[in-house]
Amino acid sequence: MAPISTPKAPFGRVLTAMVTPFTQDGGIDLDGAQALAAHLVDAGNDGLVVNGTTGESPTTSDTEKDQLVRCVVEAVGDRAHVLAGVGTNDTAHSAELARHAERAGAHGLLAVVPYYSKPPQEGLYRHFTAVADATGLPVMLYDIPGRSGVALDTETLVRLGEHPRIVANKDANGDLGAASWALSRSGLAWYSGDDMLNLPLLSVGAVGFVSVVGHLVTAELRAMLEAYTGGDVAKAAEVHQRLLPVYTGMFRAQGVVTTKAALALRGLPAGPVRLPLVELDPAQTDRLRKDLAAGGVHL
Repeated sequence: MAPISTPKAPFGRVLTAMVTPFTQDGGIDLDGAQALAAHLVDAGNDGLVVNGTTGESPTTSDTEKDQLVRCVVEAVGDRAHVLAGVGTNDTAHSAELARHAERAGAHGLLAVVPYYSKPPQEGLYRHFTAVADATGLPVMLYDIPGRSGVALDTETLVRLGEHPRIVANKDANGDLGAASWALSRSGLAWYSGDDMLNLPLLSVGAVGFVSVVGHLVTAELRAMLEAYTGGDVAKAAEVHQRLLPVYTGMFRAQGVVTTKAALALRGLPAGPVRLPLVELDPAQTDRLRKDLAAGGVHL
């Protein structure tokens, strides 16, 4: 079955930003990555993002990134969109990663706002244009000022939306007003990048999610989206409220750390995290179990 895609939802509607499984000695676990990718697509994901921040991209090498894209495409590329994270705070390096991802078989690119450097809006525009010009692949921008230190202004998003290959934005800005203006004017397909705001962003025009909690509750996310798009807003709100303990619990600690802990408790491939991240301690793990159980996820 071919990956689901429409002009309004070019990468499908429900995507998970996948962790990168590691072996116990810290190496990349390619067999585990294929097994996890298959599990997530079987659960109902239309697509997966690999080599994003949730995939610990700051601590994986370019070679490991290439290997991961290739193995995930091999595992699920015939039935799900595989987007490769290529964003760095070096435009030339990001463009190089984009070219590598295209050769590795990725279906699209995720490009985050360059972090730490705090470039001006013109710098952001030129950066993303250069990444989009590097390949023939469609690009999803990623606006997350809490990590990058600078947000994409509405006018910049409008300009970027004119590029034929910049087709979507992953919104982790946390500003529903700004999202409303930007998605109404830019023509970009809008994806929630903040799980707590999945439903609110649908209400202002988002088409879907790029989720972290999708590792555990893909079916529930899809049920919420389908209820909302089908006109049953009350049911969508019920699902949203039922998932609140999951949203909260998965981000009490760093999201990669909690996700890998939860996957390990479920017996799914995850492995350790790489420094500077560290594993949950026993008290944090117990709290995570309780949070997830309160949201209907029993490990």
